[in-house]
Amino acid sequence: MTSPSESSVPSEVASLEAFAQLADYSLINSLNADPDATEDGYDHRPRQVFSGHFVPVIPTPITEPEYVSHSSIFFNELGLSDALAQDDAFRRIFSGDLSVAPEPMSQKGWATGYALSIYGTEYTQQCPFRTGNGYGDGRAISVFEANINGQRWEMQLKGGGPTPYCRGADGRAVLRSSVREFLAQEYMHALGVPTSRSLTLYTSKSETVARPWYSPGSYSTDPDIMIDNPVAISTRVAPSFLRVGQIELFARRVRKSAYPHALEELRMIVTHLIEREYKQEIDSELAFTQQVVELARLFRQRLTSLVANWMRVGYCQGNFNSDNCAAGSFTLDYGPFGFCEAFDPEFQPWTGGGRHFSFFNQPLAAEANFHMFFSAVRPLLADDSSAMNELDQIRRGFAETMKQQLEIMWAAKLGLEYFNPELFSALKELMERAEVDYTIFFRELSDLPEDISALKKSFYVNTSSSLDEQWKAWLINWHVLLAEQGSDQTELSIRMKRTNPKYAWREWLVAPAYQKAMEGDYSLVKELQTVLNHPYDEQSAETEEKYYRLKPKEFFNAGGVSHYSCSS
Repeated sequence: MTSPSESSVPSEVASLEAFAQLADYSLINSLNADPDATEDGYDHRPRQVFSGHFVPVIPTPITEPEYVSHSSIFFNELGLSDALAQDDAFRRIFSGDLSVAPEPMSQKGWATGYALSIYGTEYTQQCPFRTGNGYGDGRAISVFEANINGQRWEMQLKGGGPTPYCRGADGRAVLRSSVREFLAQEYMHALGVPTSRSLTLYTSKSETVARPWYSPGSYSTDPDIMIDNPVAISTRVAPSFLRVGQIELFARRVRKSAYPHALEELRMIVTHLIEREYKQEIDSELAFTQQVVELARLFRQRLTSLVANWMRVGYCQGNFNSDNCAAGSFTLDYGPFGFCEAFDPEFQPWTGGGRHFSFFNQPLAAEANFHMFFSAVRPLLADDSSAMNELDQIRRGFAETMKQQLEIMWAAKLGLEYFNPELFSALKELMERAEVDYTIFFRELSDLPEDISALKKSFYVNTSSSLDEQWKAWLINWHVLLAEQGSDQTELSIRMKRTNPKYAWREWLVAPAYQKAMEGDYSLVKELQTVLNHPYDEQSAETEEKYYRLKPKEFFNAGGVSHYSCSS
């Protein structure tokens, strides 16, 4: 086993053997395995997991794996040769076949359990045993962990086959959802939003699974047909995949006195979270209770910043439960996500999400998740009343911290040094009435127009003369505030364009990419990679004509484009 200090990349990693030498499995080496796990790792049937931090699992390979794409940008950051993605053994490993993994790589992966809370309410109904002991990584299996250039990364197969947490499902992901997640993760990174990353995407040339989806031209709310989909495995990468729901799980076990060492396992996983995600910011010399307080303070800061960034770029998580909330505070689990086009504070792409997970309600969902995190770590401070009081103050300050982050974000989008609530309130109303395209509007505003005609490029409706006059008045007020700042207009425009992207995720342009991919044509996937990897840049005239435009009328309320189920 190589040590972290030895696991740096001296030069481009061009072979699987060299890649394997980077292996450094901190999670499985420092946390507890499920004592009831099978020795051979063939642990694929749904069952209750009563204790331990992870279950060793061997992934189920997809048959006849074929290369779809990889992230050259991320490969370069990791010091990996692009040729590795096409290497036969590398392809087999990252399509689920760990039998070819050379030492010191492990030939077993691992899956983790977590609890589920929805908007601050604990749930166990989704668990087949009604206990919560069967809820966790049902089709996500981590297979590699390494320390590369001083940064720890965990690589996880999405769609790697069933685990004990699969709840009777097949453990597979389909190509449609895999293309979406593969593209979205790197797009969010390019936007400057903290996120898990995409490494590779492989699909099977022969294996399919049936999923409900929408028939062509359907305007149904729910899927109306069953479709055979090619299966796929995407590899997502993050410093860790620790979730608020995982911390919650162990706190629930403590509360129920589920087993004698439940409190110690809670302490272990929180210690591991600090080591994995907050090591550079939390002094290891502090007393443990004080480390937990600092953890909560830092998590609050990161989480509020993350949600403000989501709203800056028009992203809606759609299903922001505690199990989808990364404890390291980055975007995780690109299932029922979407990006707002025609501005609507209640935008929600997932048919099962409801208003409480809508675009402008994401700060409240984040606070609910933070509350579950706060409640989960509280037992660790039972013997330190001073630390407990500090923790309680951090919890009480969440709403104000979130408000401050949002105000900073809205001011930046408008090119202002300070948030002006009256100006913003008026703008929000005008944006709703004109049904502006969220991305196009703010990008056009970044040119500092003084006339409404420049903004009408972003309007989905024809405006009345009365509404036009209100827009003109708003622009005048905005320019007065800009003038008071004394900013150079050229520099201000450049700064705003670094805040307001030009190219947005538009589902009606992504859908053809995964549809062609299902036919074996991956050209549109690669084209979208190129466009979405540079969302702030002025690109070619052809790119602008195709990707910088309003959503066509036929795609409004269209099943699978304007809304979709969580089927994946």
